[in-house]
Amino acid sequence: MGTAFKDATTEYKLIELARVVSDPDHPRRQCDETGLRRLSESIAEFGLIQPIVVQPADAEGKHRIIVGERRLRAANLAGLTAIPALVHRCEPGEALEIQVFENLGQGVRLPLAPREMAHALKAIARGFESPDAAAERFGQDADWLEQKTAPANLTPKVEALLDTGRVSSCTTAVQLDKLARKNEARLDALVAELEEGEKLPKARIEEVLVAEGVKRAKKKPDPVAEPVVVEASAVMAAPAVSNPAARRVNPGKVRMVAQILGIDDGDETLVLDRLIDEFLAIKGEGTPPF
Repeated sequence: MGTAFKDATTEYKLIELARVVSDPDHPRRQCDETGLRRLSESIAEFGLIQPIVVQPADAEGKHRIIVGERRLRAANLAGLTAIPALVHRCEPGEALEIQVFENLGQGVRLPLAPREMAHALKAIARGFESPDAAAERFGQDADWLEQKTAPANLTPKVEALLDTGRVSSCTTAVQLDKLARKNEARLDALVAELEEGEKLPKARIEEVLVAEGVKRAKKKPDPVAEPVVVEASAVMAAPAVSNPAARRVNPGKVRMVAQILGIDDGDETLVLDRLIDEFLAIKGEGTPPF
């Protein structure tokens, strides 16, 4: 990428929406309608928090958008007549590269940790008359809010386990919190099994949670059928068939996704289920379970 965009002077302006035009070469071709509607509702109430970036006006007084196509569409839906913008000169060859880089940047930004998000949501919820009203602000229900804020309501003992690193996952901490409220002595006994500062093993935690009815046991695999003896000629004649059951997800990817979601990486099925839930929530087809 050249230095024209980096070195160009930026000017802040409030520009009439009618004078902002889309870039026909912009890589964004589709917008999730549900997400766009939610963004427009937010803009209608709070205004546009992050300005769009546009080219200087052309001979007809029009500003071509560089960054912020989705915000521009949402602002139109929200009924705005003007939009805050940063006017920044960009060479024709730079625009696409900047647009792609800006969207890649959104993908690698570090999200709030589950407990940080929980405390933030809890603070916001205090300003509403009820959990239902607070959840509605985010387009969700009260159960979603309860699950999301659970890491902000841990008992002191469980919070200490999380703070000291003896428990590394917020998901596990929330489950241990349920155990503490149900049978605090059992939690004390579990912690007492180990030396001071030693991390609680996932397998042992799960064993206790299942025994106390806090967590359901993992489904056992189907028993392996007895081998069938097949004639060699039949084997040679049969077409090769792939065995999808033998394929496994890359463990490194499982760990990475589990860390992002703040859950244990020991159960591939759980990680996959959570990933699907999060994807559906983004698409507006469901709500994340936690």
